[in-house]
Amino acid sequence: MIIDHRTYNIVPRKTKEYLKLFEEIGLPVQKKHLGNLLGYYVTEIGPQDQLVHLWGYRSLADMEARRAQRNADPAWADFLVKSEGLVRSQETKIIRPVSFSPDAGQLS
Repeated sequence: MIIDHRTYNIVPRKTKEYLKLFEEIGLPVQKKHLGNLLGYYVTEIGPQDQLVHLWGYRSLADMEARRAQRNADPAWADFLVKSEGLVRSQETKIIRPVSFSPDAGQLS
């Protein structure tokens, strides 16, 4: 199992707007194609206007195939247009659990 760990830096004071848009338009598309949402978080202490989300995949090939399906969905293109200008930057990491991690090898 691998985990796509993403941190989005949202334009200051636009986090609520982005989250509303994501929940209404982006999340249904992501769930449909990516599945395996492990968590979606906002920072409380530390840098503000940051979102972190984690998605689980069986492998890099699985992740690439699922992303290709999502990217081909017209609803995803709609979300990208509507959210344009709300994200300042993003950082992406691919992480994997170690053998003793509670989630090692578990995907639904």
